[in-house]
Amino acid sequence: MASRRAIIVGCHNRLCHTYLCRSIGSPTPSTARYFHSELLPKGRFGFLFDIDGVIVRGKKLLPSAQEAFQMLTDRHGNFQVPALFVTNAGNSLRSNKARQLSQWLGINVEEEQVVMSHSPLKMFRQFHDKHILINGQGPIKEIAQNIGFTNVTTVDELCAFFPFLDVMDHKRRRAPPCAFEDYFPPIEALVLFGEPVKWEMPLQLILDVLMADGKPNTPPNNLPYPHLPVLACNMDLLWMAEAPTPRFGHGCFLLAMESVYQKITGRELKYTALIGKPSEITYHHADYLLHQQAKQLGIDGIQTIYCIGDNPETDIYGGNLYNQYLRKRNLQRQQQNSAPVSQSTSIKKKLRMAQVDGEYISDDEEELPAADMGHAPVIESPMDEDEEPEVVVGDVAREVVLSAEEANDTQGLYTEGCESILVCTGVFSEEMDLFSFKGQRSSNHNHRDFVINPELKKPNHMVANVCDAVRLVMEKEGAALKDLRNLKS
Repeated sequence: MASRRAIIVGCHNRLCHTYLCRSIGSPTPSTARYFHSELLPKGRFGFLFDIDGVIVRGKKLLPSAQEAFQMLTDRHGNFQVPALFVTNAGNSLRSNKARQLSQWLGINVEEEQVVMSHSPLKMFRQFHDKHILINGQGPIKEIAQNIGFTNVTTVDELCAFFPFLDVMDHKRRRAPPCAFEDYFPPIEALVLFGEPVKWEMPLQLILDVLMADGKPNTPPNNLPYPHLPVLACNMDLLWMAEAPTPRFGHGCFLLAMESVYQKITGRELKYTALIGKPSEITYHHADYLLHQQAKQLGIDGIQTIYCIGDNPETDIYGGNLYNQYLRKRNLQRQQQNSAPVSQSTSIKKKLRMAQVDGEYISDDEEELPAADMGHAPVIESPMDEDEEPEVVVGDVAREVVLSAEEANDTQGLYTEGCESILVCTGVFSEEMDLFSFKGQRSSNHNHRDFVINPELKKPNHMVANVCDAVRLVMEKEGAALKDLRNLKS
């Protein structure tokens, strides 16, 4: 009995698994609850969990999911380790997704623990009072209003205002209820939350708005370029549901929109911001939320973030890309701390010295001019082979990231690194390798505006499922394990 009461600290995966099996048999959801942080010192680490392909496939809960989260919660289902659910889905309210996760996993998931692909749009306050055209499915108007947008029109509403714009389906043609054209306020920007149900109508109307400078009822004298700002959420080309092969994601819709726009206009469609994994903006937002959760749990900050996902080109690539940025930022901070800095230099300017694209700005240079909110900035995309990948798309997006960095810097929120863990229950599996980061063939499912470094698609760790991923982290961080029966004695 004494040996069963022993605490195994800092054990490796094989040793811990052997001990667990010998002491209490094969792990079950009831016993896994006691391999959690009540038995740990408060470690300075946190989790970012993908949802589709990691926790569920479609609406079907994966077998390993409940056991994984019982390691991270107490007997009441409350988290004892900082954890967020970061998904590229954009068709649901955060509160609804939190309630759904709570029901699936049998634990308490708060709204603040859910990061949807559109969640970082809260930081784009310069667009919140503009007339925005939104596209996607689900309660997107309520989602937009909850984020902070005050004047939104959906693509379906635009079609109802101007039914003559949609002629693909003859059954949908109808006369407008009244002559509304002269009173419709011009669209000032577009926000794309996710893939629509029927693609042909949104494609047509979105291009109408872009080529008519926000006035789809008015024939343009010439093609406006740069065009109106476009903020797109969720770049996933594929995602995993119940089907045996991946399904089309919003990235496929964006690819179609970009191709049709370029074919018609001869110009490249430009994005003001691309939001969602693997964009840096999403990781900045999640990093900040993790620190807030750690503070509520009485944990002194986060040193390491563990990103668990099933897609090498979003979850793994994004986690590795953010780790690359964190290392560079920490190096710059060390250099700044070791050298005297003028008191007149703003924190934001100091952070610009460590911009993610490697361009350094001296203290003598002026502040960057404010980006034009009326049209999307035209960004030069060619890069030298030795340059690091671009992780922030657009001047406006870069300003948002820098503002977030300034807020984090003033609060002393410093994350040291980010590790990626690939699970084989979703888009990637050993049996169906669509990515071949281990083989010779190299695919590219990322968005065209992200310069691909194949090395960043390689995970730090690869495991069978989310339960193995959590166990690996807990052991790596010095997790303690006790026998359930002896814990009660």
